[in-house]
Amino acid sequence: MSAKDTDWDGVRLHVVTGKGGTGKTTVAAALALALAAGGKKVLLVEVEGRQGIAQLFDVPPLPYEERKVAVAPDGGEVFALAIDTEEALIEYLEMFYNLRRAGKALTKLGVIDFVTTIAPGLRDVILTGKVSESVRRREKNGRFKYDAVVMDAPPTGRISQFLNVSDEVSNLAKVGPVRNHGDLVMSVIRSPQTAVHFVTLLEEMPVQETLDGIRDLQETGIGVGAVIVNMERPAVLSAEGLAAAGRGELDQDEVVRGLKASGLEQHAGEYAQALAAEAAEHALRTALEQREKARIGHEPRYDLPFLPDGMDLAGLYDLAQALRDQGAA
Repeated sequence: MSAKDTDWDGVRLHVVTGKGGTGKTTVAAALALALAAGGKKVLLVEVEGRQGIAQLFDVPPLPYEERKVAVAPDGGEVFALAIDTEEALIEYLEMFYNLRRAGKALTKLGVIDFVTTIAPGLRDVILTGKVSESVRRREKNGRFKYDAVVMDAPPTGRISQFLNVSDEVSNLAKVGPVRNHGDLVMSVIRSPQTAVHFVTLLEEMPVQETLDGIRDLQETGIGVGAVIVNMERPAVLSAEGLAAAGRGELDQDEVVRGLKASGLEQHAGEYAQALAAEAAEHALRTALEQREKARIGHEPRYDLPFLPDGMDLAGLYDLAQALRDQGAA
């Protein structure tokens, strides 16, 4: 799929959020691979300090520096960065106040922990600031260092507050370097080059949290991207079969005959009962998932398959391809 066929022309910062347990880190990594395909250079950033990216790409824990973790299809590259709040604050002090040595001293004294505790908004300003700097950074020839940046962001319940740093900055400073820095960060986050994608499962609570998160984010003026349905399970029965199984009307005699024809004549009746119960459960789950998918009502939406063999590096590439096939990259 060519670049002009993608949904995100002009978007350079992809923020990925989702309720805990929905697989947002996995989706962020797959999206980075998808965006890097075709010779692009993409930075994948983690801000929660869990080293989830290193685990996914099966590499040692990431230091506070950008390192290549994967090669994308057709020659692209994915770099990764796990932001360390303490190091980022020292960078911040050096950049705006020329206080790197003082910053290291403050670290030893525990003042950084004190500052981020009494002014928690400062931590978000530092983290988003580091990411926005990566988006803006250029090479000596004027080209952007990265074609795109993907942020594995905090969960949906905190995403609006995390990204809307202008409010936090207003509480910290009205003028000066802190305010100027906050305004610069928001000029990136509120621009058309930023999109926030929501990862969900087809379950009631994650879908509701996604809908609430979209509404809250829209109120801040920050651009909403896609809803990405993760781990979708395919229906293994036809529409008629699902309806019959849901009503408990699966023809067990037919199942018994099928089992016997397959050489499973012994205990065929017991197997048929177990299969009927499993079919009824499958029909119920499928109906619930279809209801939740209809409730999402947001476009674009990408559907990623459930991987029965679990998540590994090969599975990550499969998800990246699925995103590309649907126009995400």
